Amino acid sequence: MRVIGLTGGIGTGKSAVAQVLRELGAVVIDADRLGHEAYRPGTPAWQEVVEAFGQEVLLPTGEIDRKRLGSLVFRDPQALARLNAILHPRMFQMARERIREAQAQGHQVVVLEAAVLLEAGWDSLVDEVWVVTAPEEEAVRRTQGRSGLTREQVLARLRAQMPQEERARRAHVVIDNSGSLEDLRRIVEHLWRQRIVAAKG
Repeated sequence: MRVIGLTGGIGTGKSAVAQVLRELGAVVIDADRLGHEAYRPGTPAWQEVVEAFGQEVLLPTGEIDRKRLGSLVFRDPQALARLNAILHPRMFQMARERIREAQAQGHQVVVLEAAVLLEAGWDSLVDEVWVVTAPEEEAVRRTQGRSGLTREQVLARLRAQMPQEERARRAHVVIDNSGSLEDLRRIVEHLWRQRIVAAKG
């Protein structure tokens, strides 16, 4: 089984790449979803997040208000480090379990899609790292279009992440997503033939 770590900054198009890989036959593990699971109401991580950041990060339903929590941590590096210390170890274990399950089920290709793949050291779980890049202005525009965040909020999130150049240096594959969705699909399909199909053959 081959495990691909898929990463990239906010607004670069990781999810679009993951969707193409899913259509080509890969099992995709979405770290964002693992994060949601990790701090479901009543879990130890939920308890720690509430203790660290207060009741004001809760919605009336008792769930964590991710937007509110995000606005707190992305402007305060210490707060972000505190949140990561609560969530990342749990998410790592969950990702490892999902990869093992996929292997037990006989899947050939697994993609771990995670913005923090390199920062959190999760590249130890994968065989190769694919990084998606995009010009900063394009990433800001895409993120604003889908999230309702202000330009300043998007830039704060970008600044809190590993620089794109550093990610690219540590990648086995760099996918430039500065073009259209059709361009992106062509690039990913080519990589699939070259790195997955050819390797099997």
